[in-house]
Amino acid sequence: MTRLLLIGPPGAGKGTQAVRLADAYGIPAISTGDIFRSNVKNGTELGKQAKAFIDAGDNVPDSLTNALIRDRLAQDDAKDGFLLDGYPRTIDQVRELDEFLASRETALDAVVEITADIDEVVARLGKRALEQGRSDDTEQVVRHRLDVYREQTAPLVDVYSERKVLVKVDGIGDIDEVTERITAGLASRGIGPRDAA
Repeated sequence: MTRLLLIGPPGAGKGTQAVRLADAYGIPAISTGDIFRSNVKNGTELGKQAKAFIDAGDNVPDSLTNALIRDRLAQDDAKDGFLLDGYPRTIDQVRELDEFLASRETALDAVVEITADIDEVVARLGKRALEQGRSDDTEQVVRHRLDVYREQTAPLVDVYSERKVLVKVDGIGDIDEVTERITAGLASRGIGPRDAA
């Protein structure tokens, strides 16, 4: 039963690492970005509301995000553990998640902060925009998203550091190396992959 949260700036490699870690630890990866993009693609009401925020590089409002995450965490595959990617992003969302987990008499086991150089992030996301045709990865939007991250999400690092659940990992380098850094950091806190259990 492993409950993890990945945080870090856009383009730090959270999505890639989330998939790898979810597989290694036998838990579902829950990405707000993927959920929003799926809703946008399928033209749902939530998707229409979210699209304007996403295209501008702004975070989707807490009210929409909280409802979506509560619903997702209540599903059967997440009751024995999960990996959150992209939520919470704000202190208010931390409180919402705390309340939800407390109602289930549980808490996060670890919070992995993936760090990355800003110019490296801009370059990565520019490449991804070309490869995937994503409207939310122009340089102007990326730099705005990084500013929003610094203002709203970076304070979460302090919160989780005070709770002594933070594992800080350098996200620059080979994907396998970054995965190894994360699993080593988690192992140092007694959290091992499914196969090691």
